[in-house]
Amino acid sequence: MGRKKNTPTDRQFTMAHVRHAERITPSFVRLTLGGLDELAQRGHDHWCRLFFAREGQDALQLPTRTSEIGWYLQYLATPKSRRPWVRAYTLRDVRPGTGEVDIDFVIHGDEAGGLGPAAQFALNASPGDRLGLLDQGIGFTPDHPHDWTLLVGDETALPAVSGISASLPEDARGIAIIEVPTAGDRQEFRVPPEMEVRWVHRDESPGGDNRPGQLALNALQSTVPLGGVVHAHLIGESGLATGARRHLVHQWGVPKRNVDFVGYWRHGRPATT
Repeated sequence: MGRKKNTPTDRQFTMAHVRHAERITPSFVRLTLGGLDELAQRGHDHWCRLFFAREGQDALQLPTRTSEIGWYLQYLATPKSRRPWVRAYTLRDVRPGTGEVDIDFVIHGDEAGGLGPAAQFALNASPGDRLGLLDQGIGFTPDHPHDWTLLVGDETALPAVSGISASLPEDARGIAIIEVPTAGDRQEFRVPPEMEVRWVHRDESPGGDNRPGQLALNALQSTVPLGGVVHAHLIGESGLATGARRHLVHQWGVPKRNVDFVGYWRHGRPATT
């Protein structure tokens, strides 16, 4: 299922530039982008689309339409020689008044040449490098009363899980299950006192199963739900998101309305646009 629509109506394409690049953990590079003075701070899993020039392009040509359908149709109509790469990312931090945002890029794969265009951009980024940004709003929008929150995701979901956790009310209860490649990829972030964070390290799999998302799914399947009505947000690798939803609906008896699930990516099948 796609993200719930909470897209800002006044958004514009913005040309951003790299201010700083840092390898913050073995599997993450954080880019600090500037030039985003008009970007609102929305909290939760505030996300955007980033546009990167392809190899051989001497200029970054962004769409001019900003409606959700309009920009994409214009993008597809652009000859591939002028069409930028586009990828979806969660904003790790937005600092109003400075025009800066932080975005964390997962570096998984062969750094010698097996990375996707976004990860390759982050790995090679230098101050001044340019990219386009389109604000997409937030996807975490529960529309039903609930007593506690369940968040499940892999490393690609870590920025969203951290942002949602930090935006929950102080008295929120819940569980967050986060699978990361190594213990060194864990990050500190604000959580309410009654929100439990459970980290799963893929390289410590007792059975040697290193398929992304499988350990998080196993951890969910061994979890005892808290009392009351849950709102679940299941994000990351496609098999994790759909498998977690299936478990909640069929094993826990959670109504489908109470479960949001988004497959950010699919293991073994790189995005092509």
